Amino acid sequence: MAEEEGREEMSSSGEPDKSAAMDTSDLSPRPAPETSEENGSTDAEPEPPADSDPAPLSAPPEAQEEEFPADFERLWKAAQDSPQDFTCWTDLLQYCEQEGHVVASHRALEAFLTHYPLCYGYWKKFVDLERRGGSNDKAEEVCIRGLQAIPMSVDLWIHYVNLLLGTLDMNLSDSPSRIRKVFEDGITAAGMDFHSDRLWDLYVEWEKEQGNMRNATAILDRVLKVPTQLYNTHYDKLKEHINSHPPKEVLSPEEYEELRTACRQSQKAARAEQAQQEEEERPPGEEEPATPEGVDSEELMQKIRERVLAVRDKVYQENEEEVRKRWHFEEAIKRPYFHVKPLDRAQLQAWHSYLDWEMAELHRDTKDATQDPSQAAAEGSEPQEVPKDAGIARSDHRLRVLFERCLIACALYEELWTRYIRYLEPQNAEESRAVYRRACQIHLPHRPNIHMQWATFEERHGDIAEARRVLEQLEKRLPGLVVVRLRRAALERRAGQLEKAESLLREAVAQCSEKPSLHAFYSIKLARLLLKVGRNCSEARRVLQEALEISPENDKLHLNLLELEVSDASAEAVQECVRRALEAPLTPNTKILLSQRGLQFSEDFSNSIKSVISVYEAHQKLLNELGGAKRAAENGDEDPEKQSKTEEDSTVAAATTQTAPTPPHVPITTPPPVMSTDVSAQTGYGAYSSWYQQPHYGGYGYQNSWNYNQGFMKKSPVLMGEWKKEESQACVLSGIIKTPLLVS
Repeated sequence: MAEEEGREEMSSSGEPDKSAAMDTSDLSPRPAPETSEENGSTDAEPEPPADSDPAPLSAPPEAQEEEFPADFERLWKAAQDSPQDFTCWTDLLQYCEQEGHVVASHRALEAFLTHYPLCYGYWKKFVDLERRGGSNDKAEEVCIRGLQAIPMSVDLWIHYVNLLLGTLDMNLSDSPSRIRKVFEDGITAAGMDFHSDRLWDLYVEWEKEQGNMRNATAILDRVLKVPTQLYNTHYDKLKEHINSHPPKEVLSPEEYEELRTACRQSQKAARAEQAQQEEEERPPGEEEPATPEGVDSEELMQKIRERVLAVRDKVYQENEEEVRKRWHFEEAIKRPYFHVKPLDRAQLQAWHSYLDWEMAELHRDTKDATQDPSQAAAEGSEPQEVPKDAGIARSDHRLRVLFERCLIACALYEELWTRYIRYLEPQNAEESRAVYRRACQIHLPHRPNIHMQWATFEERHGDIAEARRVLEQLEKRLPGLVVVRLRRAALERRAGQLEKAESLLREAVAQCSEKPSLHAFYSIKLARLLLKVGRNCSEARRVLQEALEISPENDKLHLNLLELEVSDASAEAVQECVRRALEAPLTPNTKILLSQRGLQFSEDFSNSIKSVISVYEAHQKLLNELGGAKRAAENGDEDPEKQSKTEEDSTVAAATTQTAPTPPHVPITTPPPVMSTDVSAQTGYGAYSSWYQQPHYGGYGYQNSWNYNQGFMKKSPVLMGEWKKEESQACVLSGIIKTPLLVS
């Protein structure tokens, strides 16, 4: 059949659903048997115990090791080249099955289940393949491997039991105990699943076949407390079981004696009352008829049955309430099995809602457990100490089972894996680590985010070597991913391995020489590490200069080199950096930005007012060359009144009363000065003070400013206090500055 048709009928373990459904159209009873390419199974009735002598396939593996079918190599290569393409694998497996080739099927199944271990139907096929090859031991080993990969698979547990029933000699004394242990392991792993009814039923029927009626009763008592889809049928079977056998055969000795004693006492009390009434009516001289002692009447047996069922009925009512609370969540889950096809938003939300509710129930149970002592004290009784994990011990298992069910259907969604890990980590780091391994090594090998979360987890818990290994493996699997290389360098830096961090970034720079943009990015990161951590300004400068030789048009390289020179407080180096940038093929806005930054540095650190004016005039010349029509808009102040107020606050005299018209707004990162119609005002140094320290300053075209000048500024002979008298007078005479400026 077609692949998509087969996929639609899979169960929660990756195979067509075999369980009876709820009373909804979405979870209807299973259709007629059909094969599913998604999981490799046939939608059939629960299989009978395996035959002892299955029909062998074409030939033993030893005779076929090098003799593969004609198209096997082609299909095998397609699957190996695209391991994430599920269709390639199903084509290969279907071909091997049609050819009936043992070795080819074995090889294909081994490789396929490494990538898709949740398709339990293929585990069943693998088990049957080993049995047809004549090796029951290998078949059992494969079954155990499958259950380790997907312990929530009810179908695989049933297949394992049937395998043992068909291969073990039941005349041996240890055979029943082996099968019983498998049943118990299956109930522990998957018995809390909402669709686990078939496993419980098989266990009960097997115990009855062995003649262990008491064990069957104990199992029915256990499942009576589990909210499952067919909870009511279990109660009906329990009632039938109790009513069809003597109580002594189905109840434990302790419970039977307790109920028998209570019922006999009740009978005696009733008979005494009846005897008293009869004695009053009995003729004189007639004696009371003798009652046989030590004989349990049928009436007594019926009384015991009634009491047994009365106790169970209370448990059933409580369990029915639990089922009722979960029913609409289960109805909302339309695809509880593994599928490579993406889930829709509604299905993901259904799982999240179910988990939210189960967590709320856990919190409520925990809260109720912690309130018991206070309630007892309020009632006047002696409060008893309640362990801290009383609530968790009572219902935590249900939540974990729900998480595991969720991670079958949502195995390809890292958000659900992350949520499970967040829940587990406060309780047990080892369990969280195991979930990380499952997610990253099996189901999400090409998802970088969860791998980096795993590395962060290991680093937080002190295992630097494991964190390093996780990131290294991720980079091998996804080479060239920038964020992974940066995470590796950051990990080494935090671990104190500065040489290793530098080596990783240098290696990245060398590998990207043919990719100018990426080469510039890694060069900036390397320069930052050398300057900020290694305190090696000269080497950082060399890295940026070499990068500029490859990418002279990269504005971020120019900006970061300028910031480096500013942090080193070398006026000549700063102006040389600005000159180089102005000669480079950069955008006009970037050139204005760099020129302005050089002007600010000159204002802050120059020893001579003449050099400041010289730099300012060069800046104004640049603005004139780039065009004056849009310069006023680039300033960012379109309101003439606001411009006038800014000039008054900064003690700059207005050169003219005429205000330039407001042009269309063309924003840039850092606005240049307001340009008026008076050329003398435009070229005057005093006009600079009205804008160079505006709040817009600070964005140099790089998203994350590195602030190189923080903490590494060299002392510069900047003039403090009043300006030199002659310089101040020169400015005042020119009519630009009316009062001496103070530089603080």
